[in-house]
Amino acid sequence: MPITNVTSTKCSSTTASIKKNFTNGLTNNRHLFRTSDAIKPPSAIPPTSFFKNNNSVKVECQVRARIPTSTGEFFLHLYRNNRDNKEHLAVVYGDNIRSNSLDAPRPGESEMDRIVRGAYRGRLKPGQIKSEDINDDSNISSIEFPPPLVRIHSECFTGETVHSARCDCGEQLDEAMRLIQLEGHGVVIYLRQEGRGIGLADKLRAYNLQDLGHDTVTANLFLKHPPDLRNYDVATKILEDLNLSNIRLLTNNPDKIEQIEDAGIKVIERIPMVPIAWQKSHDPKRIGNEVDQYLKVKVERMRHLLNIPETLLHIYRAS
Repeated sequence: MPITNVTSTKCSSTTASIKKNFTNGLTNNRHLFRTSDAIKPPSAIPPTSFFKNNNSVKVECQVRARIPTSTGEFFLHLYRNNRDNKEHLAVVYGDNIRSNSLDAPRPGESEMDRIVRGAYRGRLKPGQIKSEDINDDSNISSIEFPPPLVRIHSECFTGETVHSARCDCGEQLDEAMRLIQLEGHGVVIYLRQEGRGIGLADKLRAYNLQDLGHDTVTANLFLKHPPDLRNYDVATKILEDLNLSNIRLLTNNPDKIEQIEDAGIKVIERIPMVPIAWQKSHDPKRIGNEVDQYLKVKVERMRHLLNIPETLLHIYRAS
């Protein structure tokens, strides 16, 4: 599916209405579930001087490495932060996107230290001893690039590794990387918040509840979780570290748009993530009928910005 066929939605007055109206489909206060001490575990602060004496969210890129893939050559950035002990990631395509915290010099480090942690420019060559590539004559910093495509993606072991047909997470990740490679530059921020923030164990419990007839929202509530526990504080700080203040966001989730814009990142365009099965004639007998119901619930109860195919509306009305 070429990127020219992806429908774009400008985030101007539409975003404003999203901010006023989005309620997770269950409450008039979108922060009601997010602030409960009974649900939210205490923060764990990594023991490093970079994070000391700072109450605000802070991130640091620890290491970066080149990752060749079937869709192109990406650079994987691993981040630490003072909010949790998780290793959040940024999958970067394009030499124009660099990390401030990675490039910053560190006390006592050698040139080889910088190379090993990925704070080099250009491409590494056998025997290289300098972090600056003296043979790299490209002046990438002088080129003006359009705002990049960005996907803020939450970890989904079942969808990405086991290829579960209960959700479209694996498909979204693959499609985001493909579109970013076609575009020429962009980032996938990969957040470690499995199961919309409830963790893998409770996610599997929620699956059993779904097999009993509950939808994805009601299953979370049964387990005493909100419909969506995710937050994007770390993601916005990673975007700031990568010098990305204006982005084109690949998402269907209005809460994601609101959270990152509240943090100061400007979403100048929303690119919908339309499921492949919803782009063609719907076959009710295909294996993906569970993901259809899942996505339909996200539209109806979590205000996700997708058009439900008429054939699905007819099927579920009939049932």
